[in-house]
Amino acid sequence: MFLNRKYAFTLAEVLVTLGIIGVVSAMTVPSLMQNYQKQSYVTQLHKVYNELTQGFMQIVTDRNALNLAETGITRAQDMMPLMKKYFKVIQDCDTTPTPCFADTYRNINGGSHSLSTRGGKCGVLASGASFCIFADVLDVGTVMTDDFFLQLWIDINGQKGPNIYGRDLFSMYVYPDGVIDDYMVNPECRINGNCNGGGTVRNYRENLFAECLSNAGSTIPKGCFGKILNDNWEMNY
Repeated sequence: MFLNRKYAFTLAEVLVTLGIIGVVSAMTVPSLMQNYQKQSYVTQLHKVYNELTQGFMQIVTDRNALNLAETGITRAQDMMPLMKKYFKVIQDCDTTPTPCFADTYRNINGGSHSLSTRGGKCGVLASGASFCIFADVLDVGTVMTDDFFLQLWIDINGQKGPNIYGRDLFSMYVYPDGVIDDYMVNPECRINGNCNGGGTVRNYRENLFAECLSNAGSTIPKGCFGKILNDNWEMNY
């Protein structure tokens, strides 16, 4: 006659198993949460990028122009009325970043920054994203060149945290052909591969990314947005 025996884990075995699960969770959960948060930032950034791109191209279409350079826009002041017409601007902060933006920002390495608009026009979109828009600072907004047409500061979630350059705050550049990219990635660089300093557009963006990690002061670092474009809309930093 066989005995019908039932086996169960001992308390010690249960505690060991729970301990192993806890260690594995402690090692993996923070990484998973960081990746999720980064993807959330990129998703919001991509949404704002698409909204801006579509709006700028609609301006070109409505004015029967071939590109932004032919639309008659010559200064940042010209852009705010257009922003209100083609985008739902729910707050106008004029030339002052706050309260549209947070008071202070940090870079990825922890350095502190403050925003200085240099005459740009700032506001908040219905999506919650804050923006400041500038004319071509290389020409003080008077004469447009192929370097870039307009510069944008974008905080994808306004005053909400983390308020870090390269996470929720980015510098973008709008070129005459309506494409939004990073600093000096003009059509000649992007299409023909003739970038500032030589090399391909991909290499140029990678070199520019160093500024994203190291810049400090009142100027938003360049290179963060270009790195995300290089990595196919992923935040691998």
